[in-house]
Amino acid sequence: MTDASLRVRRALISVSDKTGLVERARRLAARGIEIISTGGSARVLTEAGLDVRDVSDLTGFPEMMDGRVKTLHPAVHGGLLFRRDLETHVADAGGQGIEPIDLVYINLYPFEAAIAGGADFETAIENIDIGGPAMLRAAAKNAGFVAVCTDGADLDAALGDLEATGGVSAGLRRRLAAKTFARTAAYDSAISAWYARELELDAPEWAGFGGALKQKLRYGENPHQSAGFYTTGDSRPGVATARQVQGKELSYNNINDTDAAYELIGEIGAEKPAVAVIKHANPCGVALGEDLLDAYRKALACDPTSAFGGIVALNGPLNAPLAEAITSIFTEVVIAPGADEAALDVFARKKTLRLLLTEGLPDPAAAGRVVRSVAGGLLVQSRDNGCISDSQLETVTKRAPSKAELEDLLFAWRVAKHVKSNTIVYARDGATAGIGAGQMSRIDSARIAALKAEDAAEAAGWPEPKTRGCVAASDAFFPFPDGLLQAASAGASAVIQPGGSIRDKEVIAAADEAGLAMVFTGMRHFRH
Repeated sequence: MTDASLRVRRALISVSDKTGLVERARRLAARGIEIISTGGSARVLTEAGLDVRDVSDLTGFPEMMDGRVKTLHPAVHGGLLFRRDLETHVADAGGQGIEPIDLVYINLYPFEAAIAGGADFETAIENIDIGGPAMLRAAAKNAGFVAVCTDGADLDAALGDLEATGGVSAGLRRRLAAKTFARTAAYDSAISAWYARELELDAPEWAGFGGALKQKLRYGENPHQSAGFYTTGDSRPGVATARQVQGKELSYNNINDTDAAYELIGEIGAEKPAVAVIKHANPCGVALGEDLLDAYRKALACDPTSAFGGIVALNGPLNAPLAEAITSIFTEVVIAPGADEAALDVFARKKTLRLLLTEGLPDPAAAGRVVRSVAGGLLVQSRDNGCISDSQLETVTKRAPSKAELEDLLFAWRVAKHVKSNTIVYARDGATAGIGAGQMSRIDSARIAALKAEDAAEAAGWPEPKTRGCVAASDAFFPFPDGLLQAASAGASAVIQPGGSIRDKEVIAAADEAGLAMVFTGMRHFRH
């Protein structure tokens, strides 16, 4: 690759997103650069009074097959790929009448937007760009002699160089080439992932993963780690699609925790007002209420100490009294589907508090995939979209749960799905009473959940912990009766768990002896 600054004589423009197109093209034309263009781009530029050469004049062939074939021609790809410093290349180009193309500005057919908008199969297929990626990759490969621009910001950078120095620097051309290969890779990844979903392929032979940088983060989990936040084009409501109304820039940990909080709220649903308070991706408290303020107070009461500096997620719009309550303690992020003006005024007094507003709740039953890196590879699995209703529960004890217990059992189960394993969740009257998260031993999770309930009772001056008369949820089966009995000693009267242990009979017998009602879900919710 030559380190020389690139003088641009000829540019090819073919864009789907025509925002700012005319202004940028005029800046190119003002430098005496010949503009070659295609289809709709050429029409827009011509109508704006610019002198444009249609790509068909360059190739000698018309656009055909509804525009599917227009730039796939040696006159285009030869102009992009030939090395100006090799005599054989120059001779080949001259012999075939191939003219050099020094700059391309191409943004691709909006495939990601089409599928995010629910496009049907045929529409999605027609939004797959072929010529665009081919030209971008050709130009990027030959970045020693071509400046490649995948969006308006790229062209602005190239124009900045041209207007300042008369050429596009080698450093910028290399950066643009690197970005181009990442862009086309992400584009192909989106297409392959869509195809895999359409064909219901659990583990395709090859998988691509890509995203667009939404935010360069100050650091990762810790200050010595670099990080960025990339979006995939998925329209799922949550932190990636939310609008940040105010507050400091989101950190890596803020984004991770806010995602965990809003996914949990999506699990609870919108049937009753609900609030979740999250810290380090685990809930401190979750509750239903008569209204959101009532739900917030109940959620906060579960573990007010841990809630300090936490994330608050709600399933309904914010109002002023609720905003006053939330801002009365240190809170990092609030995420909700909307807020009224009075609430926004309250939050505005807390300028560093991050407020995110979304459009709706995430669907807990929707398909998706979860990716985690390991040394030398990626672990990929489907999103845990398993959901259980009361009709799917199996009562395994002599005593069946009462209606009130059943409601709390299902609530506790939905919360437990979003707590790090091993998990025990105590709940009563639609609110968590104690949460034990992430322990190596299930019995330790049961003990910790009870201790947290006792601490909360003591801090609030309650006569007894709210675990008295509660229900308990376990994200996986009890391998021995000891964890179940620990829950009973904390005050649980009913238990929900997956079942499936070789000692299920012993655990059921222990539950019967303790007078507990117990139901099996047949579904585990490990969260590592």
